[in-house]
Amino acid sequence: MPDLDLLHSFVSVVDAGGFTAAGERVHRSQSTVSQQIRKLEETLGCPLFLREGRQVQLTEEGERLLGYARRMLALSTEVREAVSGRKRVDVIRLGIPDDFAADTLTAIVAAFARARPTVQLSVRCDLTAVLTRSLERGDLDVALVKREPGAGVALAAWPERLHWIGSSALPPPTEEPVPLVAFPQGCIYRNRAIHALEAAGRHWRIAYESPNLTGLQAALAGGLGIALLERRCIGQGHRIVDAALPAVPPTELALCVAGTARDAARQLALTIRDFCEKETTRLAA
Repeated sequence: MPDLDLLHSFVSVVDAGGFTAAGERVHRSQSTVSQQIRKLEETLGCPLFLREGRQVQLTEEGERLLGYARRMLALSTEVREAVSGRKRVDVIRLGIPDDFAADTLTAIVAAFARARPTVQLSVRCDLTAVLTRSLERGDLDVALVKREPGAGVALAAWPERLHWIGSSALPPPTEEPVPLVAFPQGCIYRNRAIHALEAAGRHWRIAYESPNLTGLQAALAGGLGIALLERRCIGQGHRIVDAALPAVPPTELALCVAGTARDAARQLALTIRDFCEKETTRLAA
């Protein structure tokens, strides 16, 4: 009978897609995980992975073992819960962008968690570039990300209408270079703004940069420059100044779910999907 700890490392390598990422999941070094897999292979007398650089692929024997390993680990958890009387806590790792209805969405997510005592939420609010990398590494179960339309698989996606936004108290800037208020590098809105200005032959400069929407909104209201943002980001002291600047095609808000996400995470994703449907309908009205 293989050691359950070895089976846990084996399943983690499969789900994470590699030894390094699996080590991060089980809080062990990559070398320790590799040693555990070698020990499991020695115990079973067969190779479980085909190793090609950093990529790993299951052998035929590894594919047969995977189903048994998952069932054995699940049974082990069931036995532990039955004996101890304590239910397993489902940790859901959620990533949301800073500029998407943070207050309302956070309240809905919190209500979801309160209604499910066995769910433990871990929420990360960050730039899309960071959230996307975290989702790809297996560090998030569910994430809302801004991206190019149709850029990949998603549970649901909604078009984003981008607008040039400036101060309601001041006329749009006419000087060159155009002063931009923007998120840091890697933000799709920032990239779209720069490309649009350069395509139109306009010079630009970064007048104000912040990873937080509240900082950008304050800079816009104060007249420090203009920003390319989604309509939902327009606040008090702002106005749309599209007529003075080049047109920009829409981006996309996508709700992505990791392939390894558990049922609780998928239920949360459906709750967020319903919220996003209502929010986009409200903004379009």
